[in-house]
Amino acid sequence: MALKSAIRKLRNNPRFLFVRLPHLLSFLCIVAGVAWLLLLPLNDYSRRTYISENALLPGQVHAYFSGSEQHIFRGYKKELEGLLPEGYQGEGQDKADVEFTPAISEKIQSILRAAGLKVAMQNYKYTSSGITHQGQNAYAIIHAPRGDATEAIVLVAAWKTADGELNLNGVTLALTLARYFKRWSLWSKDIIFVITPDSKTGTQAWIDAYHDMQPPSVQPLPLKSGALQGGLVVEYPFDHRFESLHIVYDGVNGQLPNLDLFNTAVSIAGGQMGIGSGLQEMWNHNDSYEKRLETIMRGMVKQGFGYATGAHSSFMPYHIDAITLQTKGEGWQDEMALGRTVESLCRSLNNLLEHLHQSFFFYLLMHTNRFVSIGTYLPSAMLVAGNFTIMAITLWLRTGYYRDSEEASSKTTTSQDEKSTTKSTKSINADDQAPEKKPGSNGIIERHLALPLTFVVSLHLLGLVPLYIFNNLSYKYFTTATYICIAADLILPLLLSTLLTQSAQSSTPQQHHLIKSFSLLLLGLFLSTLATLNFSLSFMVGLLCTPLSFITRISPRLNAPLRYALSSLGLLILNALSPPVVVLAACWYTGVSVETVLTQAAFGWDVWGMWTQVVVWCVWWPAWVIGCALLGSSFF
Repeated sequence: MALKSAIRKLRNNPRFLFVRLPHLLSFLCIVAGVAWLLLLPLNDYSRRTYISENALLPGQVHAYFSGSEQHIFRGYKKELEGLLPEGYQGEGQDKADVEFTPAISEKIQSILRAAGLKVAMQNYKYTSSGITHQGQNAYAIIHAPRGDATEAIVLVAAWKTADGELNLNGVTLALTLARYFKRWSLWSKDIIFVITPDSKTGTQAWIDAYHDMQPPSVQPLPLKSGALQGGLVVEYPFDHRFESLHIVYDGVNGQLPNLDLFNTAVSIAGGQMGIGSGLQEMWNHNDSYEKRLETIMRGMVKQGFGYATGAHSSFMPYHIDAITLQTKGEGWQDEMALGRTVESLCRSLNNLLEHLHQSFFFYLLMHTNRFVSIGTYLPSAMLVAGNFTIMAITLWLRTGYYRDSEEASSKTTTSQDEKSTTKSTKSINADDQAPEKKPGSNGIIERHLALPLTFVVSLHLLGLVPLYIFNNLSYKYFTTATYICIAADLILPLLLSTLLTQSAQSSTPQQHHLIKSFSLLLLGLFLSTLATLNFSLSFMVGLLCTPLSFITRISPRLNAPLRYALSSLGLLILNALSPPVVVLAACWYTGVSVETVLTQAAFGWDVWGMWTQVVVWCVWWPAWVIGCALLGSSFF
């Protein structure tokens, strides 16, 4: 009886059902989503890493790369140093002095030929934001004595690291390993050694051409092998000994390699070679809650931005698992220790009977030995995205609520309840319907969908304009274009508000509720779908869009000064969370120029196939403009 009484009271208070309860549920979804994320570093919500693919057998073989191979390494390094600009002093030298010249490329090819490998080269050229990127890749293939050239492993050493440093030791080590691997007859997979001018364009050009997906400006590969089973990238950008290995694994658009590959690298480095390993630039990780959470946040930021973090990232779109091994610190480990680590990793990949598939492809790492799987962290983004869907459904129901509640509720309530419900229903619909619109014979209010649908769809299509501009503009004008975009974002919502209030159909609050309903419905749909592909991007955009669920057109019945004050405050909050303002704030916080960020984004669009900009301009920005336009209509 108590439950029936409570339900009856709710039915008699539609303002609570259609206004207060949805806002409360949306707020709880957002709080629960954030709280869920904050719980992930705890042991109860995370797991220790483990290797699912037993065939990998990490660290089960003896690595023989040592002794006389060090003399070969020093000899190769001396030959390459002879081609560097006169007066080269090593670290800290201007990048322009150590470019990957044709002479260096020819020397690398001659070394690989002398080692008995099949050698080829590839020229490529990319143009993005008015900047031309061109170079020449050199690569060689060791055909497996015990294989049939149907599978291969890739070992990459870029002349410039992902941070733009000279990777002389890394390239030299790759050449030494090529000569060393050629002498072994145990390989069941081909091994491909790729030397590229940089970590941004060279690897992308090579992997695109390997799969015949290269643009016209990239030369096809004259020499190929079988299906690529895995990739390793080596970066050793200094001359002194190193302390530990930094494993980089983030790919383009938030893609990640199979967790087994990361776990194998950690197991071999730490368990077999005695080399410490780290991730996400966490140099002093003490496995505390704070450090775990910081590691997760760093990984989410990189995954959310969707840019390539190294040469390994180019392999991800082709479902090839790859990681980068970076030497860090100053310790007692030398190039031979790194070479043995790479050898043992290649031996493990050589054991694979099929492509890595058993472990996780969606995960958040908080330490080298602890992770969270998608089944545990996904509800966090889904809860944030779900708050938009709750508000959208509520607004839809609210625009078609029964006026004649006596007919709708005659079978379930007393006559006294019916009168109370009818009175409350008319009250809540006073703001939703125009006086001239009458309910149909069944008591349902007619919805006019043409204007709301046209308005929402048009603004989502309008997002293609800034998407095109920022991906095709010259890098010289990116900063100016950003400030122009901010100014346009101040004016556009007010213009749209004027059009809405002057339209014949939009004079009713019903149209405003329908516009907001469709906008939030699309936003929730997009973010929920995106969460399964790029959890971090969905979560970050969802949090930035949360005010859109609660800010709407202020009732004209409110006195004008208060209405104008509230509308101005709401627009101030929304403008502080507009996409270009958020980009500016992020650049200011990190100390990176807007020009650099947008140039990198345009390059990602043109070369890497990065689609973060699509989410920003075709999902986030239209929803933001609609929210501002509805709030701005309160002035009229």
